[in-house]
Amino acid sequence: MSDYSEGSKGSESLKFATLVVLATFIFVSYTAYLFYLQVIRGVEYQRKAMTISRQIEKLPAQRGEIYDRNYNLPLVLNVDSFALVVVPAEIPPEMRDTVFSRLALALDEPLDEIRRLVSPNYYRLFQPVEIASSVSQDVIFRIAERMDEFPGVSWYSRPKRNYLESGSFSHIIGYVGDISREELKIYYNKGYQSGDIIGKAGLERQYDSLLRGKDGRQFKTVDVRGRRMAPVSQDVEAPLMGKNIVLTIDRATQILAEKALGERIGSIVVLKPATGEILALVSYPSFNANTIVEKGGNNEYARLLADPRMPLIQRTIQSSYPPASTFKTIMTTGIIEEKAIPLDEKILCTGEINYGDRVFRCWIRTPGHGRLDLAGALAQSCDVYFWEVGRDRLGIERIVSYSREFGFGQLTGIDLPGEVAGFVPSPQWKERRFHEKWLGGDTLNMAIGQGYLLVTPLQLANMMAMVVNEGVIYKPHLLKEVRDPRDGSIVTKTAPEILVASSISKETFQKTQEYLRGVISVGTAHYPLSTKAVLVAGKTGTAEVGLADRWHSWFVGYGPADAVNTDESIVVVAMIEASNPWEWWAPYATNIVLQGYFAGQTYEEAAGKLGLLGRTIVAGARVE
Repeated sequence: MSDYSEGSKGSESLKFATLVVLATFIFVSYTAYLFYLQVIRGVEYQRKAMTISRQIEKLPAQRGEIYDRNYNLPLVLNVDSFALVVVPAEIPPEMRDTVFSRLALALDEPLDEIRRLVSPNYYRLFQPVEIASSVSQDVIFRIAERMDEFPGVSWYSRPKRNYLESGSFSHIIGYVGDISREELKIYYNKGYQSGDIIGKAGLERQYDSLLRGKDGRQFKTVDVRGRRMAPVSQDVEAPLMGKNIVLTIDRATQILAEKALGERIGSIVVLKPATGEILALVSYPSFNANTIVEKGGNNEYARLLADPRMPLIQRTIQSSYPPASTFKTIMTTGIIEEKAIPLDEKILCTGEINYGDRVFRCWIRTPGHGRLDLAGALAQSCDVYFWEVGRDRLGIERIVSYSREFGFGQLTGIDLPGEVAGFVPSPQWKERRFHEKWLGGDTLNMAIGQGYLLVTPLQLANMMAMVVNEGVIYKPHLLKEVRDPRDGSIVTKTAPEILVASSISKETFQKTQEYLRGVISVGTAHYPLSTKAVLVAGKTGTAEVGLADRWHSWFVGYGPADAVNTDESIVVVAMIEASNPWEWWAPYATNIVLQGYFAGQTYEEAAGKLGLLGRTIVAGARVE
């Protein structure tokens, strides 16, 4: 009996000892694990806890400024502006309607718009809801003076673009706006986020990655409902301003060309053929970019979009037209290069030719131009000469080939979005498109730049640049330099890039230059190109558009025509659409631009010198 009792006590002691050991092991294990979590990995978990409890506030970066080629006064800069936000849960329910009404009054917005932005679904949220961007300092001051009447309302700095030059500059520079859902899908992987400002058009869009800069950030500690629990952290990453860009555009030349065009639907291009730099790119009608980026911009954009004159279209690169008789420049080059006809052989122009069952009439009807060689035919823009030589001596295949040699039907690659390629027709294209054979009448049309052939004003500038450069076209561009906003140092510089290098002989181009000079000295542009500031060569053009009393008016020219160094030369293209009352203004506009550029004069001075200030040139008939 005693042995049993002693055995039972020993067993109980063993169990107790085992429990003690087990409890001690568990205690030691948990203590060690807690030590591991709190001491060894404590810093790591503290960092994670802070990350979870902290929210990041974005500090918007200022966009880079934009300058003209002289890099003195900016074309675009940033001005102080603010975004207004509301934290819905911080507005007492009994004051909600009053606060919304006061906000609507301060922002001059409909009350329903405020209610839409801060819907009942947001009333319990402590996260800010943006209700207005581009708010002026005056509005912020008025709200700040009565902050007790605006619980839950705050603001942060959000720089706004200020376009110092509008009108034709707006087509070049473009404008910015809030990133859309569609854009966010495309650019999300490039670091763009909801609420970002992005370039919407023009160079703002083309060089958005350079201009946008890098947003900074600061941190705030919040609870699970998003309420701020501590002052803003000193751990702040400052925003970095975007790069400044310097354009090839010359402000004075742009304004000169804009005023020379006036309120005529059309465009003017001024190009440096030796580099491809664009000095002026004017399109009318135009718009004011500031009205799009400011309050009500969506309504303004919709209004511009609905305007039948299409003011949002950059006509220098986004509209294409028949080149008309300016195309005879290419025809002349092809005829000389191919030796299609002896240069002194004359063709009789009686004012018309018959082909099939049609009569093709020269722009000068009876009695016509008489007998002309190539030099005279180009100077007088004789349709009959180019019809006969184009159809019977040169041929459509070579006409098409030379058109493409000069870059027609191809994008120039200018650094602006939305460029169109124009169109060069061919017999193969017509058969595929219309299931019809190319006819001799099609060749006659194309030989004088009519029919299906379409070009942009910039392509026409490139055509003349090839003649000036004797076989080379440089890629047209608007970006001259990228500069650091801190010290103005040059980050990158755009070098001239060859777009087309032709196999046509230099002698051919030199002879073409000589004949183009004849257009001014004895030909169709003798009267309107009256400037004495520079020697000019070029070609007129009048494109038929199916109207009896008006035509597209073209002029493409360059100066100095006697320049030894092409660095001194500029090419000017003026295009006036047939939607304007007919006045044959293109050569006169070019005359003003050339006078002003080479004499260093304003529009008023140049037009006054030429006797064109305040005058409207009325031409009752078609002039080539």
